Amino acid sequence: MRRFRLLCTLTFAAAADWPEWRGAGRQGVWNEPGILARVPAGGLRVKWRTAVGPGYAGPAVSGGRVFVLDRAGDTERILSFDETTGRTLWTREWPADYRGLDYASGPRATPTVDRDRVYVLGAKGALFCLRTKDGSVVWSSDFVRDFGAVVPGWGTSSAPLVAGSKLIAVVAGKGNAKVVAFDKMTGKILWRALSSDDSEPGYSQPVLIDHGRPQAIVWHATGLVSLNPETGETLWSLQFRVTMNTPIATPAWSAPDLLVSGFFDGARMMTLDRTGAARLAWASESRSESRSDKLHALMSQPLIEGDYIYGICSYGQLRCLRRATGERVWETQAVTVEKARNASAWMVRNRERVLFFNDRGELILACLSPKGYDEIGRAKVIEPSSSPGGRRELGAVVWSHPAFANRHMIVRNDKEIIRVSLDEREYR
Repeated sequence: MRRFRLLCTLTFAAAADWPEWRGAGRQGVWNEPGILARVPAGGLRVKWRTAVGPGYAGPAVSGGRVFVLDRAGDTERILSFDETTGRTLWTREWPADYRGLDYASGPRATPTVDRDRVYVLGAKGALFCLRTKDGSVVWSSDFVRDFGAVVPGWGTSSAPLVAGSKLIAVVAGKGNAKVVAFDKMTGKILWRALSSDDSEPGYSQPVLIDHGRPQAIVWHATGLVSLNPETGETLWSLQFRVTMNTPIATPAWSAPDLLVSGFFDGARMMTLDRTGAARLAWASESRSESRSDKLHALMSQPLIEGDYIYGICSYGQLRCLRRATGERVWETQAVTVEKARNASAWMVRNRERVLFFNDRGELILACLSPKGYDEIGRAKVIEPSSSPGGRRELGAVVWSHPAFANRHMIVRNDKEIIRVSLDEREYR
């Protein structure tokens, strides 16, 4: 029996920057101390705001710089800002034809920063390795041109993943090139893995885990697979077809368990043994987002803590499940407010609390336990500006994942990017 720990008593090693999707490790854990314990009565302080074009890609923060992707007419761009002042340092753009793309607002994938290089991926499969200093191109690839990839209906969305000397990308190329590893310094192709003939790539983010052996986890439209990041060899796989090719939420890892959860098909929990082999521990029975069981996540990655799982379900419900069985313990609509299809919120652990950023543009501080949801406070941070694709109370949503770095939150909509202080010293 795992020892229960309240999510308000977690401690982790310190980290300041937010170099990639969901922060270092891609599991939504922000370790930094000195963050506000309460939301001030006067709200949160915006340190700077800068205009950007539309897009869903969240920002990355590394080495005193902020990186974000947007769209300007028929071009996609990456913009680099000074983290402290918001001053534009450089931009790099490339042509992108969005005809035929649904939700054709802008790029989807968060930049991945690795020391002096930043890797960026456009919605139509343009991959660039750029110098963080000035945006100069080190190497590039075009998934359609170089691999015969067919761009999925909602665009190329999986941010490239640094694994040692390699850059692993979900390419969706023809033949055995659904996943490709490049030499991260030169762009040389090192290995190709998995066939694209039987399914689309989906929209989930690849993650690295190390249990028994290093593994690159890829959730695609016909299953969950573990690859050897050095060779591309399949270590284990679980085959299942995802309705409408929509694996989106990032796999959640807490040794020895790996959880995926989808909007229509619900959740599947894998348990890994000491050799790194995996077995299916439990799975949802329902294939309906409106008659959901266990957890039917859309975009939001669940959190696994102790004997429990916390996640946002298909209509915005925050649910607590038993880790061992997926049995529901409690549910609340408080985080997303509106019980609506696709209502969502991002969840990030910060030591003693969970930070929620919902699609209404609100930051929420809360504690979670099997006893329930305990909200400490909330504040409006940014205006929703993206079309939700259906009727919603506010008429718009914000679906971009924020970055949390150096005691600040950096978040964008389709018009601006802002930096908000969460430093407790500034509110005394």
